[in-house]
Amino acid sequence: LDPPISCFSASFSTELNVQFLCFSVGQVAFSASLLTSGAGHTGPFNAFTPLVFRHVISNIGNAYSPTTGFFIAPVRGAYHFEFYIAALGSTHNSGAGLLKNGEHVVIAYETEAKSWGQSANGATLLLEANDIVSLRLWANTRIYENTNRHNTFSGRLLACFFTGENWSSQV
Repeated sequence: LDPPISCFSASFSTELNVQFLCFSVGQVAFSASLLTSGAGHTGPFNAFTPLVFRHVISNIGNAYSPTTGFFIAPVRGAYHFEFYIAALGSTHNSGAGLLKNGEHVVIAYETEAKSWGQSANGATLLLEANDIVSLRLWANTRIYENTNRHNTFSGRLLACFFTGENWSSQV
């Protein structure tokens, strides 16, 4: 049986609205490194500490804030994030964790060798509009940055989509 015309029309109309909203948001992608200039260690601190990547390499859609270090999802969708951390020296390990709305998702951790260490991680996340993704320095660890920009945080929208129940809150 064919669906009633009113059901088909509503579904088709919602799909067009979703496509329009995704089109109006456009591309969302960012990449940032830790320092705007200079070199030095960040950490160690006795507690988890937010990391703010201040040197913006790209910020398409302006969803990343170099002031807060927060990526705020503009729409519901699948997003991919990755981050790289570097360490120099043998006195401390290095570690950073990816957070979604303040909750731990994944960690990159390096037990420092005698001189240079680096680690990375990433995750694809389903985010609702206004969800926040950020990084934090792991407690009692440190990272090293210089003008080569070894520490980076990047993310991008892979696909946006909505469900009928959250459509009205997205418009």
